Amino acid sequence: MSASPASPARPGSSPRPRIGFLGVGWIGRHRMEAIAATGAAEIVAIADPSPETAAEAGKLAPAAKRVGTLESLLAEGLDGIVIATPSALHAEQSILALAAGAAVFCQKPLGRNAAEARAVVDAARAADRLLAVDLSYRFTDGMRRIREIVAAGGLGRIYAVDLVFHNAYGPDKPWFYDRAQSGGGCVMDLGVHLVDLALWTLGFPEIRDVSARLFAGGEPLGASPDRVEDYAVATLGLDTGTAVQLACSWRLQAGQDAVISAAFYGTEGGAALRNVNGSFYDFTAERFRGTARETLAAPPDAWGGRAAADWARRLAAGERYDSEAERLVEVAGALDRIYGR
Repeated sequence: MSASPASPARPGSSPRPRIGFLGVGWIGRHRMEAIAATGAAEIVAIADPSPETAAEAGKLAPAAKRVGTLESLLAEGLDGIVIATPSALHAEQSILALAAGAAVFCQKPLGRNAAEARAVVDAARAADRLLAVDLSYRFTDGMRRIREIVAAGGLGRIYAVDLVFHNAYGPDKPWFYDRAQSGGGCVMDLGVHLVDLALWTLGFPEIRDVSARLFAGGEPLGASPDRVEDYAVATLGLDTGTAVQLACSWRLQAGQDAVISAAFYGTEGGAALRNVNGSFYDFTAERFRGTARETLAAPPDAWGGRAAADWARRLAAGERYDSEAERLVEVAGALDRIYGR
């Protein structure tokens, strides 16, 4: 994909927010591309420990200054910063950016646990700055349609939610497998999306009880594991009476690249988002009535960068702290309970 660098603000218009990027690997560059395409913000600075990676990102924003550290980025007087670094760094870097007066768009997870997520949200509130996390599956056409139908009562009372995210590969960076750096394995990496989709679609009901089983290499993890999980199953009981079941994994012998689905079943019907032919990017969404089905959304749907683009537009519109950021702490708390901590 390609995108032209954002153009200067029109004469007489409000100055566009000046944003920087911390970490411009594949995901960081993709989000840069999405933000540049909106024209809502000016990309002024890039920081990455790899000169080659920074140079590649510089092709998307040739006028952006290349700097070495977060402190150097913030010295540019940024209005906002996009953070795409290893998970262990997210909370500290977000807090530093917010304290410096920059809005933050961060890769998931916002923190390795609910305490870290809480600290970031509190910093955003104190600084009165916009905070968002790249929970990108919310922005698929299919999930938006399903959420609208659920909110309107079209499926009746939702009593069951089934969520799956199996990745036939595993992360290629060693820090993912270090619990101190990652905060966890496939639950932290993939399960965060599943928990968020369920709670977001249902209006964030309270979680009453959680049970889970975690595995690594086919063996159950102990109480104090020295490895991160590569397979997990969990059930969340909500105060609405809804049972949410999820399963996620790395390197599962799934017969295809990925198995991804989010299905909602109610007293008056059902609806599900599912990936197509093992794709990580193509999804269909369907609504069920008995044995009949209706297509709600189908490929193509260029959803990957929409969360970043939405944050940039909101920043350009002058939005500041949004109390919906509290939901990030609720999702992190649910993951803590899956991990039994």
